[in-house]
Amino acid sequence: MKSEPDETSIDDALAAKADGVPWTGVRNYQARNFMRDAMRVGDGVLFYHSSCAEPGIAGLAEVNSTSYPDPTQFDPSSPYYDPKSTPENPRWLLVDVRARKKTRLIGLPELREHDELSEMIILRRGNRLSITPVTTAEWNYILHHLMAKKSH
Repeated sequence: MKSEPDETSIDDALAAKADGVPWTGVRNYQARNFMRDAMRVGDGVLFYHSSCAEPGIAGLAEVNSTSYPDPTQFDPSSPYYDPKSTPENPRWLLVDVRARKKTRLIGLPELREHDELSEMIILRRGNRLSITPVTTAEWNYILHHLMAKKSH
C-alpha cells in the first residue's frame, strides 16, 4: 500500500491508536476493488512511501478492518471529494491499516535487483496503483531476505 509520507508516513501510522489509520483517498476502481474483495483483517501490508525523495518499503502493517465508505468522498472541502458519490450509493471505500513496525527503507532499485521479485506489480512499468497485491512468495522473500539484511 503506497502513501505519500507528507500525508501519512509509517511514523504517523505507528503513532496512531490501536485502530490504525483509515486509508483514505483511493480513487482508482481497481485499487478500491482490492480493498473490497481481497483484503481481510489481519492481512499483512508492505507500507510503501511514494512521491518522495526516496520511495520504497518503509515498514510493515496489517489490515485492521473490513472495507467501508471513505468519508472524504462526501466532504466538499476534501481534495478527495466526489460529487457523484452519495452516502446512499458510495463509490469509494477504505480499510483501516495498523502499522506494526518501521523497517529500513527498501527502495525500488533494491527491489529490482532480485529476480524473485521480477513479477511484482509495483515494479511493472507504468504501474500507478496505490494498492497492489503481493504474492506469498514475494512477501516471504522481502521479509526473510531483504528486511533481515542490514542497510548498505
